[in-house]
Amino acid sequence: MIYRSKAPLRIGLAGGGTDVSPYCDQYGGAILNATISLFAYATIELLKEPVIIIEAVDRNEKTTHPLTDTLPIDGQLDLAKGIYNHIVREYGPLPSGFRLTTFVDAPAGSGLGTSSTLMVAILGVFVEWLRLPLGEYDIAHTAYVIEREELKMAGGKQDQYAATFGGVNFMEFYEGNTVIVNPLRIKPQYLYELENNLLLYFTATSRLSSDIIEAQSKNVVDKNQQSIDAMHHLKEQARMMKEALLKGKVHEIGAILDYGFKFKKQMAKGISNSKMDELYETALKAGATGGKISGAGGGGFMMFYCPNNLRYNVKEALANFGGDFRSYQFTERGLSSWTI
Repeated sequence: MIYRSKAPLRIGLAGGGTDVSPYCDQYGGAILNATISLFAYATIELLKEPVIIIEAVDRNEKTTHPLTDTLPIDGQLDLAKGIYNHIVREYGPLPSGFRLTTFVDAPAGSGLGTSSTLMVAILGVFVEWLRLPLGEYDIAHTAYVIEREELKMAGGKQDQYAATFGGVNFMEFYEGNTVIVNPLRIKPQYLYELENNLLLYFTATSRLSSDIIEAQSKNVVDKNQQSIDAMHHLKEQARMMKEALLKGKVHEIGAILDYGFKFKKQMAKGISNSKMDELYETALKAGATGGKISGAGGGGFMMFYCPNNLRYNVKEALANFGGDFRSYQFTERGLSSWTI
C-alpha cells in the first residue's frame, strides 16, 4: 500500500505577525490568509524490513534509521522525525518499517509557510496510514505543538491552520493556543480580480525566519511600544482586508497592503532591507498601489498589487533585480490524503 498527502502553501494578505506569542496571548491576533496552488507533498511506502527511510527530494537529503521508538533530533530532517516521535509516544509503536518521501514546491525560508505546511502534509499522511482520530483543528494544533513546543522552532500559528483548512480565512488567535478559523465566502469575481492583480515575486533569497520572529517576540516582552503599536495596526489591517474582500472593494486592496507594509517594518529589525525597499519603491513607481513582504520578512517572496493591467509594467520594471514571478491560483481545499 502507498499513502499520500498534500497541503497547500499560503500567502498572508494581512495581519502577519499577530499570530506570534506573546503578542496574541496578551492582545489577541488576527490574520487574513489564502492558500495557493503550490504544495507540500508526503508519501509513505511500507517496507518489509524494520527500517525507517526519510527522504526530502527537493532538499536532496536522506536519512535511514532502524524502526525504534525515538528518532534522534539532530538537525537532519527533524520535522519528519519530530512527527514520528510524537505519534509513537501518543499512539504506540508503528506496525511496519516505511519510506517517507517529501517534496515542497517552494524553497524553505521563502515566506509561504513551507515548514509548517510540510508538517501538516507529513502528519496528514501518517493520519491516513494509521487512521488516527484527528479532525482539522486537531491536525493543525498537533502540527503546531510538534513544531513550536516540542522541536522549539520559533514561529506563529497561522501556517498550520491555513494548510489544514485551505481557502481564504480570517483567523483569530487568543491566549492558551486558542485559534478560530473563519472561512470567508468571497464572490468568485472578487477573488479572480485579486488573483489577476496580485503578483507573487520571489526575490531569489531566503532567510531564517526564526531570528526575526524571536526579535519580534522579545519586543513584546520588553514592552517596546513602537513594535506593539505596529502589531495593533496590522491586526486592524486584517479587519480592513476582510471587509474589502467581502464587499468587493478590490480597488482598496493596494492601499491596505501599503498600510501594512509600513507598519510591518516597525515590528522588528531585519523584516525589510535596502534591496527589498528598493524593489517595493520600484514596483510603486511602475504602477503598483501597494504590496507586502511574505512571511516573517528578510527575504523570500514579496507581493505587489497592480490594478488596471499595470502588472505588465511592474514585471518589466523588476526584470533586472534577479528574482522571478511565480504563477499561482487560489485554492479552496486544504490538506488532502489518499491511499493507493
